[in-house]
Amino acid sequence: MSVDAVTFDRVSRRYGAVEAVRELSLSIRAGEMFGLIGPDGAGKTTTIRMMCGLLRADAGSIRVLGLDPVAQHRELTKSVGYLSQRFSLYADLSVNENIAFFAEIHGVRHYAAARDRLLALTQLSPFAARLAGQLSGGMKQKLALACTLIHQPKLIVLDEPTTGVDPVSRREFWKLLSEFLSQGITILMSTPYLDEAERCSRVALLHNGQLLALDRPDALRQTLPGVLFEVIATDHRRAVAALRSFPEVANVQTFGERAHVRLNEGGADAAALARHLHDAGVGVIAVRQVAPSLEDVFVTRLGETQS
Repeated sequence: MSVDAVTFDRVSRRYGAVEAVRELSLSIRAGEMFGLIGPDGAGKTTTIRMMCGLLRADAGSIRVLGLDPVAQHRELTKSVGYLSQRFSLYADLSVNENIAFFAEIHGVRHYAAARDRLLALTQLSPFAARLAGQLSGGMKQKLALACTLIHQPKLIVLDEPTTGVDPVSRREFWKLLSEFLSQGITILMSTPYLDEAERCSRVALLHNGQLLALDRPDALRQTLPGVLFEVIATDHRRAVAALRSFPEVANVQTFGERAHVRLNEGGADAAALARHLHDAGVGVIAVRQVAPSLEDVFVTRLGETQS
């Protein structure tokens, strides 16, 4: 069985009257990629900062690699790499010089071999002498990851690492994470992108500091009851109103100009939905059955908490 790299036991943290994290309990297994998923204000960054010992919990207990992240913070930093949303590279230093700086911060003396390996993995070797300020956004993010890994941590903590990064660079970043995962490194990342969460071994869905669900992405998708259809109509607003009046409909959620309609098990089908919209005077472009996504699960779980 895998040993837990991180455990939270009924952890809470407040900022004045705001309860950013509320009685959070979860565990992250050694060697897995774990996702903290939720919108802005869900408590992801607060959770990560407590995990790294940068914030003290108001209640509950936290263990990271068997250590108390606050009381044993200095010892913990030897084994944890933290890439924050505002990770700062030095624009007037070269790629090599930035890596050297972070190696020295962590007390790593003989880092040339590790630096060269990281530069090769991140495809930054040809740019080793270039100033960090002259790199593209995606290249800066890869350099930041190399700086985070130069002391060879057992756990990498990434706080929304691909926010603002172009799609091609996001794919390259995920390839790098897969490579590090294959080396046995534990990875925790927070992201607002639910398509990225699908790549994680397990995910925790957070909202307003509370845990909505925790499981493998495929297992969470299977928890959504009924049958899901995607509906695209000529008049989106009228279509949603008509669908919500249909007796067989359990739930309707909108995603841009698309509507995801969840029907009770054994109820109506696509043809019945199309007929209902037609009878309501709404033109139908497409109705098709779709597999539930994590986004569908998250929205459904959120609705359950607010009902």
